Amino acid sequence: MAVTRLERKGRKNKSRAKARVATIKRLNTTPVVKNVDIEAIKAEFAAKIKSAAQEKALVKEASPKEEKAQKIEKVEAVVKEEKATKEAEVEEPTTKKEEKED
Repeated sequence: MAVTRLERKGRKNKSRAKARVATIKRLNTTPVVKNVDIEAIKAEFAAKIKSAAQEKALVKEASPKEEKAQKIEKVEAVVKEEKATKEAEVEEPTTKKEEKED
């Protein structure tokens, strides 16, 4: 009697086994440990915290009246710039047709 092989089933079994081994290897790998200076990182965070605290202190020192005055000055500066641009547009020379109509 001749023996028949189930070739497709054999390929499936082999591919499943390879996939299982690959996932086990992937899950067992450990990341590369880098040389990290922990003290430098801590110092960096401390510096950021100090600068944030100083900014908050400066904001608290300014009174609400001073803040309003600063905002008003900014708005007035913007309005002056807009007026200057409008005046520049108005001062354009008139054309000959417009002079004849007047």
